Amino acid sequence: MLLRLFAAVLRAGIVVLVVCMPSLMLAGTTREGAELVVVLALALGLFTVIEYSACYPAMIEFRDAPPFNRVRLLSLAIMLFCLSLVAGGDHGSSLVLVLNALGILFGQALDFPASPLAALIAELPDAAAPVSAVQVKIMAGLAIFTALSALCVFAILLRTEKWPQRGQAFNVWVNLPTFDPTTGGDVIARLNRDAHVNLLFAIAMAVLFPTIGLIVAEHLERQIVTSAQALVWGIALWMFLPLSLMMRALAMMRIATMIRDRRALLVAAVAQDGAQPV
Repeated sequence: MLLRLFAAVLRAGIVVLVVCMPSLMLAGTTREGAELVVVLALALGLFTVIEYSACYPAMIEFRDAPPFNRVRLLSLAIMLFCLSLVAGGDHGSSLVLVLNALGILFGQALDFPASPLAALIAELPDAAAPVSAVQVKIMAGLAIFTALSALCVFAILLRTEKWPQRGQAFNVWVNLPTFDPTTGGDVIARLNRDAHVNLLFAIAMAVLFPTIGLIVAEHLERQIVTSAQALVWGIALWMFLPLSLMMRALAMMRIATMIRDRRALLVAAVAQDGAQPV
């Protein structure tokens, strides 16, 4: 119990550090903005402690199936770190120059008609300076590159059967607390259906998030492109949320495959036992 509580507190500390990272790295953060970030970070940290210290989670999925949540958190941390460096404007640093070059490379490659990046650039206010548009393209390219890399890492884990089989049985109830396998028909069909729904939501969110975010910012009379911290969080969430949905979809399809294979083995075993002479 104490070991579980210590691990939960350690995870909560990492979550708090990741959430506070842009505020710590970017200059010009207002007092109100810093206080809001601290409150949000502490709330998420408390939520993490409660979820990971309990015997059975209530909201966090795949708690006992690492490294699913670790890949997600690491990808968000890398996004926030890289985007904060680029938004900070320290162009004399070698690391920032490398990030700018990488962001421009992926930004140009992904800036085609009907792409999420093209949708983001098209929704920028007309008053935005050309430098702001280039900076947004660099940051968007870095976020997309990080999200694709994390998705490829998780896909490789699935392909090599390193997830979730780690020498122990997979508990659907613990790892999918919001999914009830006993209702709604065949569990395999439901898992595959939910996976496809998550993929559709991920694609829709990647395309529509820039438009919705700028509309909300305009309604609140806030300019995202003039606030470095808001720009960092907006672009990071724009790629992190679809990444989470895609990883969840891949995970659910993997679980459905495991259940189907297990069911086939049980059916074969029962048939074999029934065929043996008494």
